[in-house]
Parts: sequence; C-alpha cells; structure tokens
Amino acid sequence: MSSGTKPTAHQPIRILTADDHALLRQGIASLVALESDMEIVAQASTGREAVEKFKAHRPDITLMDLQMPDISGIEAMIAIRNEFPNARIIVLTTYGGDVQVMRALKAGARGYILKGRVHKELLETIRAVHAGQKRLPPEVATVVAEHAGEDELSARELDVLRLIAAGNANKEIAAQLSVTEETVKSHVTSILSKLAANDRTHAVTIALKRGIIEI
Repeated sequence: MSSGTKPTAHQPIRILTADDHALLRQGIASLVALESDMEIVAQASTGREAVEKFKAHRPDITLMDLQMPDISGIEAMIAIRNEFPNARIIVLTTYGGDVQVMRALKAGARGYILKGRVHKELLETIRAVHAGQKRLPPEVATVVAEHAGEDELSARELDVLRLIAAGNANKEIAAQLSVTEETVKSHVTSILSKLAANDRTHAVTIALKRGIIEI
C-alpha cells in the first residue's frame, strides 16, 4: 500500500514527466494511473520541451531526467525555477554521483530517485515532495556527505580532465588549451591530489563515477 497523506480526490497531484526514454515515461504513467490522488498532465522528451510544458501546465510536481537532448535536466530546472521559484522538481536518474546530486540540489531539486528504484520509491516521493518535504535516498545522501568540504576542480582543471578522458597526452592538451606543457603537468598534479587519484586513468574513473565529467 502506498504511504503518505493523500490529497482529496478532487485535487489530484498534477505531474509533468520529462525523460527522453518513452518506455520510462510509459512506466511512470502506468504507476500513476493506479493512484486516485495523482495524474500525469504532460510529458516531455527534451529539456526545452520540459520548460515549455511546465509553463503551459504549471504542474504540482515535475519528474526530471538529468540527461536529455538539447538542454540538460539541470539547465531545464534552472530555467523553470527562475520563473517559478516554488516549482517542486524530483530528479530521476541512473546516476548517484555526488557532484551530479549537488548540481541538482543547487538547481532546486526537492527529491532524487535512482531509476532502478522508481517502482519502489516514486509514489511515496511524489507525495512527500508535494507535502513540502525533501527526499534524498540514504545511499545518495551518504555519497554526498563523503565528499562534503572537498576542494572542487577549477574550470581549467575540468578542461584538462576532459581532454585526458578523451585520450590526449599532455603535449596535445597544451596545444589545445594554448598553454605550456608544464602548466598542464601542474594542473594534472592538482587534479590527482584533489581526487585522491593514483594516476590519470584513475582520476578519469573517479571523475566519471562522481559525475564530475561525462563522456
């Protein structure tokens, strides 16, 4: 049985789902269809469409995927909340990396659900966020807490790390960034230190896992 206090039957929770995978949207719609206290009012398959659908329907809850065509879920959330600061948005993602989570929370996410747990957690999270609560899965909260207070990589260090991930050597990175090879080496040393990585490959692995960079 679904938990949480239900709104009256006359006022169902109005939901917008934004995800580029039609199967996931259909699965969510099937779950919601069984509930008397909520309804899907719109669906979007891109970030820009999510912003447009939000403006058109003003849903109570928005379920937002982070990785979508055109603009990302984070950018869509920022655009929505710039105009509608009280928008209640729940992030749906396959990703539990702490940096990705923090970006979502800074953009205003009120809830966070890993896609593998949608069937177990979706309805309860929708009701909780609609009631004004915030919901972060324990394992996600733990990952965020583990890295709290750590030094973030600078914009230039992120550039270097992305080029390392793309398979470039220091000399090639230096040429692409119009800096000296010594400068690149200095950035690499700083990256390894901040990420507590053993080497370049390890740094890339850590960065991908934590959501610092994407490939």
